[in-house]
This record gives sequence, C-alpha cells and structure tokens, in this order.
Amino acid sequence: MTDPVPYTPSDIEGAAAEERLKRIGKIESMRSVGVDPYPVNFSRTTTCSALHEKFDGLEPGEETTEVVSVAGRMLLFRDQGKLVFATIRDGNGSIQLFVSKSVVGDEAFSQFCDLDLGDWVGVSGNVMKTRKGELSIKVASAELLSKAVRPMPDKWHGLSDVDTRFRQRYVDLIANEDARRVFEIRFGAIAAIRTYLRERNFVEVETPVLQPIAGGATARPFLTHHNALGTEFALRIAPELYLKRLIVGGMEKVFEIGRVFRNEGVSTRHNPEFTMFELYAAFADYNDMAALTENIIAAAALATVGTTQVELDGRKINLDPPFRRATMRELVVEHANLDLHPSQPVEELRAHCERLEIPFKNEWGSGKLLLEIYEKTTEHKIVEPTFVMDYPVEVSPFARVHRADKDLTERWELIINGRELANAFSELNDPIDQYQRFENQVKMKQLGDDEAQGMDDDYVRALEYGMPPTGGVGIGIDRLVMLIAGVSSIREVILFPHLRPEAK
Repeated sequence: MTDPVPYTPSDIEGAAAEERLKRIGKIESMRSVGVDPYPVNFSRTTTCSALHEKFDGLEPGEETTEVVSVAGRMLLFRDQGKLVFATIRDGNGSIQLFVSKSVVGDEAFSQFCDLDLGDWVGVSGNVMKTRKGELSIKVASAELLSKAVRPMPDKWHGLSDVDTRFRQRYVDLIANEDARRVFEIRFGAIAAIRTYLRERNFVEVETPVLQPIAGGATARPFLTHHNALGTEFALRIAPELYLKRLIVGGMEKVFEIGRVFRNEGVSTRHNPEFTMFELYAAFADYNDMAALTENIIAAAALATVGTTQVELDGRKINLDPPFRRATMRELVVEHANLDLHPSQPVEELRAHCERLEIPFKNEWGSGKLLLEIYEKTTEHKIVEPTFVMDYPVEVSPFARVHRADKDLTERWELIINGRELANAFSELNDPIDQYQRFENQVKMKQLGDDEAQGMDDDYVRALEYGMPPTGGVGIGIDRLVMLIAGVSSIREVILFPHLRPEAK
C-alpha cells in the first residue's frame, strides 16, 4: 500500500500556508506517540452560558469546589510563563481557562501550550473567579478534541472579503460575532412565529416541493425531470395552491414555513432559494390577515431583539401595530400626484408610462400599467410599515374581486422601507372566475410572459368542491429577518446563499 498523496490546497499561500504545514506536523507528531488528534467523543457536563448564569455572582478571587467539564474552540491564548490564560467558546458562550503548571504538571502544561488558536479543546476543573473578576475554569485536565489545520482569519477580526464571508460561512460564524447574532435572530423569529400560531390553533403542514405545475405566484420556475414517473416537475415557487386545497378539505387554519425556488436574478434582495411563510384561515378576509400579520411581526421582533423599534439603512422604523392602511390609488396620488384607476382607458395609462419613461408591453392592460406606475413612482418612497390595499384584478390572479369595486381585488402588500415584506388576499374561491383567470394567464404565457401561471385543472376541480371564505398571507422570512436584524443584504440572513462559482 502506497502512502497517501498529501492534500495541497491552492487557495492558501504565504504565512498561512506555512502555518498549515506546521500544524500538520504537530498532527503527525501526536500520532507517532499514539495520541489521536481527533478523538471520538468528550463527556461535557455543562456549557459556557450555563456557567455564567450560575456563577457570575462569585466574588473576585473566590474559588468553588464544583468540578465541571466544558468544551469549545480556543479563541485567545496568553502565556505568562508557568501560567496560561485561554478563552474557549462553545455554541452559546465563552469562558476563560486558568491553566497552571503547578496544577496540571509539566507534561500536560507543555501539551496545552502546544495547542493553536482554532483548536477544539475539552477541559475539566473547578469554577473560580480571578482576582480581576473573570469567571474561569481552573483546569485540572485538558484534551485536544479536534486539531484546526488552517489558521483562523485575521486574528479573529473576521474575513475582510464579503464574498468569502458568504462562501465560507463556517469561517464567518467563527470569526464574526454579528453573523452569529443575525442567525440567532433568524431562528428565534421562526420559533416565535410558530409559537404565536400554535397558540391560536393553526396547524403546521407540509406540501410538495416538486409540483407538476408551478403555481401560486408569478415567477420563472426551476424545472426537473422525474425518471420513474417519466414527467416534468417544477420546484415550487409558492405553496399557496396546495395549502388552499387543505382549506377545501376542511383544515380551517394552516400554515407552512419552507423553501421556495424562483429562477431569477441574484441581488441584495433576491436569492433563487428562499424561505416563505404562508398562512390560510377559513372565514377570514384580507383585513383579518393585516391584523394577524402586524401582530406576528411585532411578536417576532419582541422575541428576538426585545423591541419593536428597529433600524434599517439608517432609518428608525416602528413595528408597533397597527400599521398604516392606504389604497394603491391613494398612495400614487400622494407620492406622484396622479389619480389613476384600472377602469381608465389603456391609452391614458400608456401615456403616463411614456411620460414617466416606464417601459411597457402592448398586451398589458390598464391594471398592469397602473402597477408599473406605482412601482416606479411610489413603492420605494414608503418607509413606515404600510399595507398597500386593493390591487388591480389583472395582476392578482388568486385574489377575489373587491366587494366594492369590480376592477380591483381584495389584496394588499406590506411595504416597509421601500420593500415588499408580505402579500395577502381575500382568497378567490369562485371556481368559474378562477378558471377564467387561469385562461388569461395562459394567454399571457403564450405571448411570451414566462412568469405567468399555467392552467391548473386540479386546483379548479378542488374549488368546485367548495372553499369557504378564506384569507391568506405570505411573508418572506428572509426579508423579515433583514428588517429585525437591521441588515441590507439578503445574503446576510441566509446561511449558504447562492453565489457564482468560485474562481479557480
């Protein structure tokens, strides 16, 4: 058997490459004397945060008789001759290690001093506070749990290149405290949403990710082939139509938090794979959805950052309910001094688009043109949380016609800091109307709109069995976390965002 060819990565050079070779040499030396640099387990009895919670009240210089075992990654190392101070961090906190040669002995002390920053170490000892008031473990024994071959970046000050931060998220989480904070907010917000809904008798469900027809939104899907069934499938662009099938089936309050996929561009606000939260409730309408949404957002903020006053892009934003409610028509009047309605002749809306230098297609009707004008002139100016109410029928294929205006639907979008955060309807439950809307979407697709919805005969069939009056809402989890955490790029809130292939 020949010796294995050593791995020589091309992305490390200079002093870092030399340090890597030095650490590999330490691994070989350990193995030559029968020491495993990657042992199989360690019996930990507590965590860093639990120790702080229990013992932070100790007086400086006080030492307890309680012996604990903790483990973590070594972050700091200060050698003071016969005494070493080190800091380790586990998944929820950090603590200082107090390592004395007189306590552990010469050999163990030498082995500890041979550790490197980034190594995982397990220690046992009693809890104490130094004379300077630092909670510490007075180490009696120590064990290397995993040797870090690569040196940590920039002495723990983080990665300087943004693309590298996202591509090597594992390093970003080690070195960047703010990255850890953002993801604590993310998963805390999701947990808070689940708790809020379960307390109100909503049932969390799972619907197909592979769908024969990509429906429930206007977006370009990712397509794939199912070999066993011999048919084409799309990764879902929304769970909406399957969730509403469950309402038809008698499940009156349902929600899902899951991945959706849209084959679109990548930007600070868009990732092809993102997390959508959708909820549907029988006997509710879009007004009920507005009240529910603002309360969910406030609950998520309070649970994660302890306040409903957040800051994004240098702007302070108040998430206290109730949020403002205004129609699209009112907002366009307010911000563009134009009083527009989808009942107006298409020529008038086209003239406004030409004057405003808004490109349009000849097949677009007045409703679509009105939406384009609103998005160009108004949406980006809305800072405080605002429910933009009553969208045109033409751009809302799953929302029911407004009870007071046949050219509008009972739909709103929640806009905060110029960004859409949520979308909700009084759901369309008339199967004949829905079929006609599908037909219009099919025509748009035939005219070249590859984001238009295809015909979904099974969904129409479901509606023919009867869906009660229903309200539904979808909230982008990633954008919600961006808002609460105060970050401007969606890549900051997705653990592994999609990036262009790494240059070789």
